[in-house]
Amino acid sequence: MKYMNFRMSESGPPSRPMKYPYTFSAKIAQFPLKYYIKNQWIWRYYCIAVFVCAPVFYSIGKLSKSPENKAKWAEMRKREAAEHHH
Repeated sequence: MKYMNFRMSESGPPSRPMKYPYTFSAKIAQFPLKYYIKNQWIWRYYCIAVFVCAPVFYSIGKLSKSPENKAKWAEMRKREAAEHHH
């Protein structure tokens, strides 16, 4: 059986990956993320969707937090509370 030197300080990382990575960090290190990003459509469309939807969500949030909308909401809640107490 051939023994490998796994000391990081002298020889760097191991020369070959484990057949089955037992630890979570070893599984992450061996995961082919570059392959998945290059060959799966969901990664590209997710990035495009984030850039397209971000301004829309920002404007909706800006409209919902406007002083006019807050005043309208407070008035609706006040009327609703008055109806329930009578």
